[in-house]
Amino acid sequence: MRWRSLFALGMAAALATPPAAAQDTRPGIGVLSFENGGSYGLESEDYDAFEVGLQQMLITELAINTDLRLVDRGRIQEVLGEIDLGASGKVDANTAARIGKIVGAKYMILGGFIDWYSDLRFDARIVEVETSEIMQAKFVRGKREDMFDMVVELADQITRGAELEPLSKSLMNERKDIKLSDEAVRLYTKGILYQDRGDTERAIELFSQVTREFPDYTAAREALRQLRG
Repeated sequence: MRWRSLFALGMAAALATPPAAAQDTRPGIGVLSFENGGSYGLESEDYDAFEVGLQQMLITELAINTDLRLVDRGRIQEVLGEIDLGASGKVDANTAARIGKIVGAKYMILGGFIDWYSDLRFDARIVEVETSEIMQAKFVRGKREDMFDMVVELADQITRGAELEPLSKSLMNERKDIKLSDEAVRLYTKGILYQDRGDTERAIELFSQVTREFPDYTAAREALRQLRG
């Protein structure tokens, strides 16, 4: 009968159609570039590098937690280039929430730093995208030579502040056991800066120097691999 033929065709079509990819339900987090609050002790280009480099470092650190979904920094830069930030050119909580809705994030992180001749402080505000409200403000403070450790600590504080599942104790201890000097971080962040400027050759030089002098810096090695294709 005709209905049996239609039923058979429908079943065949259903079996032939691959299932849709499972939706990633993990909470999305977007990290904006860090704002220099007025720093002294290094060249201005070093602080320009910290603005984007610390952003990438925090994204990398948060992404180690497989319970979180991190928005790619390039996607955030793309959206920033498309929206009007107004006369100040700065991103506030409302703008951060607007960006978060576009990129599919549940939380957006606004960051800032101030380096007073090696006395360093990182600040982070956690914006809940749905309400545009700052739900938590976190900070870490230390010496410039402890920058990497400070980013690890800030990532943990942000995760807990957003009431998300933190890293396991063993994995957190592994992160804290990594020792990277402020020079390694300075070179890495400058590599990010030159990459953003489109100076791939200079970025490769900087990432190559980091990997030679600090072979345990896996983020620099990965950045170098991506640039070299």
